[in-house]
Amino acid sequence: MSSHPRPALAVIGGSGFYDFFDNDATHVEVDTPYGKPSAPVAIGEVEGRAVAFVPRHGKQHEFAPHTLPYQANMWALRSLGVRRIFAPCAVGSLRADWGPGTVAIPDQLVDRTSGRPQTFFDGGGVHVSFADPYCDELRTAAAGVESDALTVRPSGTMVVVQGPRFSTRAESRWFAGQGWDLVNMTGHPEAVLARELEMCYAAVALVTDLDAGLEEGDGVHAVDVFAEFKRNLDPFKALIRGAVAAVGDTDTCDRCRVHTGVALPFELP
Repeated sequence: MSSHPRPALAVIGGSGFYDFFDNDATHVEVDTPYGKPSAPVAIGEVEGRAVAFVPRHGKQHEFAPHTLPYQANMWALRSLGVRRIFAPCAVGSLRADWGPGTVAIPDQLVDRTSGRPQTFFDGGGVHVSFADPYCDELRTAAAGVESDALTVRPSGTMVVVQGPRFSTRAESRWFAGQGWDLVNMTGHPEAVLARELEMCYAAVALVTDLDAGLEEGDGVHAVDVFAEFKRNLDPFKALIRGAVAAVGDTDTCDRCRVHTGVALPFELP
């Protein structure tokens, strides 16, 4: 018999977002077929609901974007009962009018990564719908949270690059020229793995900098990114708590149930 609450909601914290709960939380060690997640999963309470939390990069930022145990993280959350995930992350802006302090709720994703395991289905002819990579119900909940400190944008296209380096100016200008709004290093394959496990998923992106092609100077520096994220961390956490509280249902929505009528090669955890 499990000694911890069964969380249906989860938050995956990005760079600088290494804890979530003000009060005591239960920390659960989880083994998966893909190894251990980035850290033990913390289970606490938000607005009377059991919520799971895992720091995407580890408690001490041990994992770079291209070495993250994405599959283990998602499998661990699903196995604990999670069906809906908010995924806060740090992003660079490809738009001069979306400066630091902007929070965007992306509705589209472009994958520019390479070499990352990005599926649980290496066989069996399973192909998931991914035209709309984020859950509309979670996006609506996050976009509806009011913040005095942050400007919330209810949509946007996020391009995910391999990292760990930042973009060149030419790459940045190319991304912006395509009409994309945000650049990030961890949003893929996280989103598609959530979809494969039939978990609702929404990225919540905090702008920390204007990308290299948008401003003069020396380009993006990690120390500045972390400092800007830290400056906005408290109101950003408050926004995420508000989004968790605003979710009306805690089960997978119909749109994110993508395996109906499909024979899977294994049972989902």
